[in-house]
Amino acid sequence: MKHDFRELANHSIRHLTPYQPGKPIEEVERELGISSSIKLASNENPLGTSEHVLKSVQQALCNAHIYPDGGQYELKQALSNYLSVSPAQITVGNGSENILELIVKAYLHLNDSAVISEFAFLTIELLIRASGATLKVARATQWGHNIDNMINAVDDKTRVLFLVNPNNPTGTYTNQADFEKLLNSIPSHIIIVVDEAYSEYIDKPDYPKTFSYLANYPNLVITRTFSKVYGLAALRLGYAVSSLEIADILNRARLPFNVNSIVAKAGCAALQDQEHVAKSVALNHQGMQQLEEGLRQQGRDFIPSIGNFITIDVGHGNEVYQQLLLEGVIVRPLQAYNMPRHIRVTVGTHEQNERFLNALKRVMECKLNNI
Repeated sequence: MKHDFRELANHSIRHLTPYQPGKPIEEVERELGISSSIKLASNENPLGTSEHVLKSVQQALCNAHIYPDGGQYELKQALSNYLSVSPAQITVGNGSENILELIVKAYLHLNDSAVISEFAFLTIELLIRASGATLKVARATQWGHNIDNMINAVDDKTRVLFLVNPNNPTGTYTNQADFEKLLNSIPSHIIIVVDEAYSEYIDKPDYPKTFSYLANYPNLVITRTFSKVYGLAALRLGYAVSSLEIADILNRARLPFNVNSIVAKAGCAALQDQEHVAKSVALNHQGMQQLEEGLRQQGRDFIPSIGNFITIDVGHGNEVYQQLLLEGVIVRPLQAYNMPRHIRVTVGTHEQNERFLNALKRVMECKLNNI
């Protein structure tokens, strides 16, 4: 007997559209027969991984035959010291996406609802839909989260609200006043998850210092990653900080070896190398200025960003994305976010930024001449 295994799958899974990550350089060069491409699609650190971290990884490989510490004592101690929180408040995972998955797994049921903003990080929507819970999307304002709309989207079935701050892919952020309004308006039994993947890049005085709110808001969960400023995207390491009660639940929900020994050592070493972090932040600041000035000179509209990426209105995002591939420049089209006019571009090195700006200028001039 022949079975349709798509139809046998969970209803909430079989109709999902898989998340499409940025194309790897190897795939683009293989498909197009080109070389010397640059990838500005996935918000990776152009400085790469620090030498201090690489040495720790090499040493950790000597014990690759031994299972990791399931409780990740050393990594949690390092995070505890760096963040000034209790180790018992920390949950570690295989990237912050794994942490978000644990939250959905632990706190969302079939008939529940969860709230996110329009244009918010797409992985969160996929996780909510996969759980079978109802997704409630609050309309954004000027590409950023509208806190009043998010508050109004909450109903008696809502169990989790996700705030991506700063938001990916728009680069917008929720300020301290709006954050406090959200905290004080959401019922205390609803989990408020703040995804801060890009927080290390931010120097805005009104950006909320979320850890200071944990003591008074036990429903607050903060997630962060080592993929961006720390340059560990390939190793996959993220963490959450929350109340003891929520951390206990998340640690019950996670698998015992969801973080391997090598990445745990890398995470500890990365926290020690704050000089590399400072260099990465400084390079990003310089690169953002370079891109903004270049885009203004070309007359391109963009969304002001406080992350390590910038989102640009190019009229037809997917078409420009394809043309940039032929130039050996990989960016991110945003059709999946219902932003068909836009592309998202990672802030790279000075040379990478210059190459992108020149390639964009050529592509847009060709489009204009073909009209």
